[in-house]
Amino acid sequence: MIATLQLNMNKNLFIRDPQETDLGKRIVSESIRLIDQIGFEAFTFKKLAVSIESTEASIYRYFENKHKLLIYLIAWYWAWLEYLIDYHTHNLPDAESKLNTALRIVSEKKAQDPMFPEVDEAALHRIVIAESDKTYLTKQVDADNKEGLFKGYKSLCKRIASYISEMRPNYQYPHSLVSTVLEAAHQQLFFAKHLPSLTEVNENSSSHDQNFEFLRHLVFKTISK
Repeated sequence: MIATLQLNMNKNLFIRDPQETDLGKRIVSESIRLIDQIGFEAFTFKKLAVSIESTEASIYRYFENKHKLLIYLIAWYWAWLEYLIDYHTHNLPDAESKLNTALRIVSEKKAQDPMFPEVDEAALHRIVIAESDKTYLTKQVDADNKEGLFKGYKSLCKRIASYISEMRPNYQYPHSLVSTVLEAAHQQLFFAKHLPSLTEVNENSSSHDQNFEFLRHLVFKTISK
């Protein structure tokens, strides 16, 4: 049997931790499938309840509303990326190697992670590309921030920024650069598919490699000045 893991998520993201019950895991798994399939605007708890053969009331025992559920899914994705970066950089000898590895992980094509069988990471990645800005481009962003709902994103940004600061202690904008890179990592793939005149990244089998080379060029050229 393959061992599985559970990520440590901010308790303000949910009413009841979905990682702790079979129903909660089904809610997460099926919400990813549905949002990926029909989009966040068309997604409702009623449709989710039908898909998991349960009730809307049961879903509301885990999440206050669909916006909180989306924030949870995106936060889970950032926490998963940080887990991967931590795992793959643990024994690397220097900050440059760690930074290069982190950029590769951020930009690479996502596949199912057997350590988290209830989550389709490839589908979740597509949701991050298409829907992640909806988590913070809202009127309640400040209230959500006070509750720590974006802590995972900030933690990931801080970790990658630390590699830049270690390499170039005098560089003034490590967090600004990393947050820009994290947004670009998903925007470039979105543009490649929907608005191709806005990017040189092509929608083909090498798009993720192209995206990695662009991000790497952006970061290393910037901090070398």
